[in-house]
Amino acid sequence: MNKDTVYDFLLKTIKTKGAGFLCLIDPDKQESEKAVKLARKCAKSDVDAIFVGGSIMLEDNFNSTIKAIKQFVKIPIIIFPGIFNVCASHADAILFMSMVSSRNPQLLIGDQVKAAPLIKKSGIETIPTGYMLIESGALTSVQYMSNSVPIPRDKYDIGIAHALAAQYLGMKLIFMDAGSGAKRSIPLEMIRQVKSNINIPLIIGGGIKTPEEAQEKVKAGADFIVIGNAIENNDDQNLIEALANAIHQTL
Repeated sequence: MNKDTVYDFLLKTIKTKGAGFLCLIDPDKQESEKAVKLARKCAKSDVDAIFVGGSIMLEDNFNSTIKAIKQFVKIPIIIFPGIFNVCASHADAILFMSMVSSRNPQLLIGDQVKAAPLIKKSGIETIPTGYMLIESGALTSVQYMSNSVPIPRDKYDIGIAHALAAQYLGMKLIFMDAGSGAKRSIPLEMIRQVKSNINIPLIIGGGIKTPEEAQEKVKAGADFIVIGNAIENNDDQNLIEALANAIHQTL
């Protein structure tokens, strides 16, 4: 990375491409070698940055996976910490998230206090992020592990209020997520309503499987689309390229 921050890079991506494409790699779901292979395909297919993380860390390969990916790709590697305190100095940045849709104090501030000294020591960039879990029609990993009630998918006013609160608290990003294993992705109207009321970038993830669906989310107001399972389960480079084209060619 140059002197610009990762956050500057994300803002530039929105300005130049209309919206950004973020790939989520979960180290628990694959060996480091496969994760590197997928990351290289993403980098060659115009993916803008790679998120690394997940809701459960069963394997002790988080740091090694990030280090291995970093050796082969030039696009930013951003830690998506899920609900645990994970940090790796080889990453370019970490989403310093508060789960603003939860009423669990551990996820609002408790985990953040524990993680802060580790992040300070690592020296990596932090990107304050308001994380909102949206009802998806299934009990997702993040819902179960966080012991949180998701925001109802048809309660747009609740979504707006939470996003505004995060913005007023100084968050730089809003991440609305249907969660891994979601049956339904976040409704277009929820995206429209939230985006029209905030002035910070909006990330949308969970349950998005096709280029057409990704493009619809961008047209509704998403600044970034995060896709994990659809790519991990089918790492065909043609699919990744189709997703990138759909997301970037929306304006």
